[in-house]
Amino acid sequence: MISFGLSDEQELVRDAMREFASEAIRPIARECDEAAAIPADFLETVWTLGLTSTQIPESFGGAGEERAMVTNTILLEELAFGDASLAMAALAPSLFANAIIDQGTEEQKRALLPLFCGESFATGSLAVSEPGSLSDASQPRTQAEQKGESFIVSGSKTFVALGDRASHFLVTARLGDDLAAFVVPRDADGLTIGEVEKKMGLHALTTTGIELERVEVGSDALLGGPEGADVQQLLNMSRVGLSAVMLGLSRAVLEYCVPYTKDRVAFDEPISKKQSIAFRLAEMHIEQHALRQLVWQAASQLDQGQDATKATWQARTYAAEKSMWIADNGVQVLGGHGFIREHPVEMWFRNARTLGVLEGMVTI
Repeated sequence: MISFGLSDEQELVRDAMREFASEAIRPIARECDEAAAIPADFLETVWTLGLTSTQIPESFGGAGEERAMVTNTILLEELAFGDASLAMAALAPSLFANAIIDQGTEEQKRALLPLFCGESFATGSLAVSEPGSLSDASQPRTQAEQKGESFIVSGSKTFVALGDRASHFLVTARLGDDLAAFVVPRDADGLTIGEVEKKMGLHALTTTGIELERVEVGSDALLGGPEGADVQQLLNMSRVGLSAVMLGLSRAVLEYCVPYTKDRVAFDEPISKKQSIAFRLAEMHIEQHALRQLVWQAASQLDQGQDATKATWQARTYAAEKSMWIADNGVQVLGGHGFIREHPVEMWFRNARTLGVLEGMVTI
């Protein structure tokens, strides 16, 4: 039997994250967007939730809870319903930690995972996106070459989440004919961290570029050791995570627009009674649910250990198109009010446009 109902655990996660998003994220979202910064006390509060440390094995200082991809998409949707930027900042440490958990060597796990089990907010960053309109994270231009017992990595990365504070970067690169990832410490010679990037949306989430000018790292920096790692799997998880963020944003737009149309009166009746408005809201509702099914399907394949490349790309592509479509329609539903900062829809519109071109910014 196929069921789309949530398990008891999933309902518990959903309700807890929905409450947190309502009480701790939504009230400060606009302020953070205007300031292009996230308060340190918010990051510390998020850290106490254990979103990263609870899924780190006990032998490395974590709580050792089993990671479930579908459950994590539900969690991420709820946080993004509060605000996409703050949700991605909350899960930023998981970008790096989950990659080490899933594909790191025993030595890499012992060296790096305890960093994410302390009492204060800590993060590493996944560096996969590269400058250029035709950039493909699956085919990076960043190159790595072996030099004795070391590797030389050269290239450029952009949209590195919380790159201004990350202690380590997980950099994807071509290694011969293979796709590889390297752990590069912040203080590595030849690594330059750029200024905080100015973006159309996601203002609160600081991102930077990084330049690698013949950065030399030891053999222990190669994720997965001599056997390497399945970097495509890391990208697949990131794509589902981004899709879940765009789903949460889409739901936020819709749930803001519906009560607005009931309260907004034009020509002596609520605009919700206008066919053009009612049909538009109905289509927004349909697309939101269609996106959720694609996200859950992709996450389910990851849970089952299948090759989810096709499913995750479909979810990612659909999310980029339809979240933008929903946000655009949200602006149209509000009319002139959709363009002013009194309402959050214009911020969600900017965030949706920015999310549609990102890679490697959040994971499940």
